Amino acid sequence: MDPKASVPPGGSAVPDPFLDAGGFDHASGLQTVADRHGVSLDAVRHLVQALERGHGTMAQFNHPDLGGMGQWFSGGMVMVGRMFDDGLKARVDALCTELAAALPAGGFTEVGPASQRGGGEWWPAGLGAPASTGAQDGLRYAYFPDTRRLAIESGTGIALYDTGEHHISGVSQANGSLDFTGPRGVVALDRLRRIEAETAAPRQADPAEPPPVQPSAPPAQPSAPAPVPAASGDVLATIERLAELHARGVLSAAEFSDKKAELLARL
Repeated sequence: MDPKASVPPGGSAVPDPFLDAGGFDHASGLQTVADRHGVSLDAVRHLVQALERGHGTMAQFNHPDLGGMGQWFSGGMVMVGRMFDDGLKARVDALCTELAAALPAGGFTEVGPASQRGGGEWWPAGLGAPASTGAQDGLRYAYFPDTRRLAIESGTGIALYDTGEHHISGVSQANGSLDFTGPRGVVALDRLRRIEAETAAPRQADPAEPPPVQPSAPPAQPSAPAPVPAASGDVLATIERLAELHARGVLSAAEFSDKKAELLARL
């Protein structure tokens, strides 16, 4: 679908009611699309956001006007909550096909939200724009086909997988579990290489913050004073007195010898 104004033969440019002469985001333009397909304006806006996340090739949605949870893929593959409602499938397919054909390369907004620029939400930065996301029962995921990454967050943290050659085109989420499928069949998580969700990096110091307080070293314990050697004169005088005691029989020869050796060791 050409989003520009059409020019009939021999006439002037006629504004496309889809754009409402002011851009796709104008409510009246979207309302025209909603009326044409028999859904609410909110449902159309919901699909626009889903198609932006899926780069115009897929949309994962959850809206009551669209049968609840469902998915659309370019080429005509449609899954809706009311799986046997062929009329609903045809309506969703026609609506998504029309919206996807009018989707500019950069999306309907000139600058996408931070989540589409990579980072800014719960997944690590640098992964790009997710093609599909979902959350239920405390479990959520985001698929990034451009960087071949699949991020899953649960109560234990974020797990990041390298999808390699697998292309995820279908997701089912129920009862706290996630199942992924692609053109080749089931994409089992235990077959994908798990990588670190974030690369640890040293934290840069903030100049506004005071420097961290370093724990002080325990005070040095005073060492025991070294024994002061006795003066040689005192030792010799003591030995002389001990010799006198030995000579008078007060000290035995063994006692005198031991005391003498002890005193000489102090010199």
